[in-house]
Amino acid sequence: MLQSKLFTKTLKDAPKDEVSLNAVLLTRAGFIDKLAAGVYTYLPLGLRALDKIKGIIREEMNCLGGQEIYMPALCPKENWLITGRWDKMDVLFKLKGAGDKDFALGSTHEEVVTPLVKKFASSYKDLPCAVYQIQDKFRNEPRAKSGLLRGREFSMKDLYSFHADEKDFEEFYEKAKAAYLKIFKRCGLEAIITEASGGSFSKYSHEFQVLTEFGEDLIYYCDNCFYAQNKEIAEHKEGDTCPKCKKGKIKAGKAIEVGNIFPLKTKFSEAFDYKYIDEKGKPQPVLMGCYGIGPSRVLGAIVEIFHDDKGICWPEAVAPFKVHLLCLGKEEAVVKQAKKVYDELLKNNIEVLYDDRLEATAGQKFADADLIGLPCRLVVSGKTGEKVEFKKRTEEKAELVAMEKLVNSLR
Repeated sequence: MLQSKLFTKTLKDAPKDEVSLNAVLLTRAGFIDKLAAGVYTYLPLGLRALDKIKGIIREEMNCLGGQEIYMPALCPKENWLITGRWDKMDVLFKLKGAGDKDFALGSTHEEVVTPLVKKFASSYKDLPCAVYQIQDKFRNEPRAKSGLLRGREFSMKDLYSFHADEKDFEEFYEKAKAAYLKIFKRCGLEAIITEASGGSFSKYSHEFQVLTEFGEDLIYYCDNCFYAQNKEIAEHKEGDTCPKCKKGKIKAGKAIEVGNIFPLKTKFSEAFDYKYIDEKGKPQPVLMGCYGIGPSRVLGAIVEIFHDDKGICWPEAVAPFKVHLLCLGKEEAVVKQAKKVYDELLKNNIEVLYDDRLEATAGQKFADADLIGLPCRLVVSGKTGEKVEFKKRTEEKAELVAMEKLVNSLR
């Protein structure tokens, strides 16, 4: 990608109407643009990063046995009345369609997926079954002031599993926990499985929290085994001995929730009269689970955690490009050398953003590179000659690398 062709530009100053760190940095770096509170456009760089996160999630959901589908965002009122949530969910966006029909924009999809799976999985031979989608969700959030962490329109991966018995459900639920931890690890995040209220479904659901001083949640966790509970259900206070490992001490820490999973039991299958036929030909209740990750929320969390006073510091797996190549100088030899480096990287399938802007000063290019925060920065100038200056975003030291060794250094 040639930076001169990128239609977006970086901003020197933070937007006045943004208070969250992730929104400020992503806006200044040209990743997102705010349309309204909690509603953002993903610009080319932002969409590339978001798609990297979705790709990781999709791979792990497929490995878990999930089959990808894509459900409508527009859901008729009747489905919500069946579950009793039309008037109970205060975040629903409700609207009128033609013929005075009432609809809701999907804030979650149990009302759609349960009758859907009922059509196809009616026998014990069809279970277990797990389907997922990656789709925008809509919630009339009253406190949309946290950038991508609390949106009114936001990206969500929601997976739903269907089981014949408790044992089968619990086995899948534990596999889902492991898959989630792997997803966050691949995105550069160290998530802690945190017990949360299960509401009307079960004693506990589980959140995946990432410790950071910029977090909006508070969790209590063991400093040895990392057993954790969120503040709403915390049964132990700071300084207590861990009830699980009996060795560590309970600590309090701010955190960002990046995912959650719920045992739904039979709440929705009963509402839609969804039963399966067992080996003896008798109808039995279907058990369900729900598993959510917000790719856009993960994107925001990464920025909240990985940044410095100059800008974003992207983990390599989710960076929009691996390399930011800077051409410093208008001399023919410098421009020719920079183009040679660019072509070599493309030939070796290394994703590169090439700052080929002739009007930008060296200072502007360095500042933009730090703000955008790609993992590696390469500089070609009159001083580097036939070599290339190589520096990692998170390190101060730069080194000169010969062209023949450049690709291996990046790999």
